[in-house]
Amino acid sequence: MSEKVLLSIDNVTMRFGGLAAVSEVNIHVDKGELVGLIGPNGAGKTTLFNLMTGVYTPTEGDVSFDGSRLNGRKPFEIVGSGMARTFQNIRLFKALTALENVKIAANIHRQASLFDVVLRTPHLLKLDGELDAFSRDLLQQMDLADVADVRSSDLSYGLQRRLEIARALATKPKLLLLDEPAAGMNPQEKAQLMGLIRQIRERFSLTILLIEHDMKLVMGICERIYVLE
Repeated sequence: MSEKVLLSIDNVTMRFGGLAAVSEVNIHVDKGELVGLIGPNGAGKTTLFNLMTGVYTPTEGDVSFDGSRLNGRKPFEIVGSGMARTFQNIRLFKALTALENVKIAANIHRQASLFDVVLRTPHLLKLDGELDAFSRDLLQQMDLADVADVRSSDLSYGLQRRLEIARALATKPKLLLLDEPAAGMNPQEKAQLMGLIRQIRERFSLTILLIEHDMKLVMGICERIYVLE
């Protein structure tokens, strides 16, 4: 595999009983690319994302990320290796604030022992302070600082979408998977989203793979496009 290939999906098939939800799919995404994945409803796009992120294990074929085979690995392990995603239906922790949502995601990289946690050691307090500062800075970069202490269920739809992306970024990904990020948005919000995606790609040195039905958005920002039939 070329050193510049970050994500490789090779002859992947996913069967549920007699139904082949995904059949012999091949996708390769290079480091730094912004790639689109399109196709009609039911083509298997979200299933493919679930295969990449460990929700499902392929019936056949291989999923590799940054040189490592992902088949059979747990979702939290895959997140820890540098892959993060958003969802077609927003899945924030609705009862928690914007800041708390981001801090939960950022916590995956906090190096604290059981000893630190039980005794609330100075080391843990230092880590807590760093986690809070990191999360607030990320909200600032995503223009969400003003709603840091607002419960996520009280945010507008557009801000909830933005917060979900911020939560994914808090895991410090190399690859960001966006599952229909423009779903439910009005034209003005979609235009802002296009700018945001370009912005975070450059700011965080990300590789991005996105599923989207809005062809104006796809054609406006993607460098290559895969089509699932």
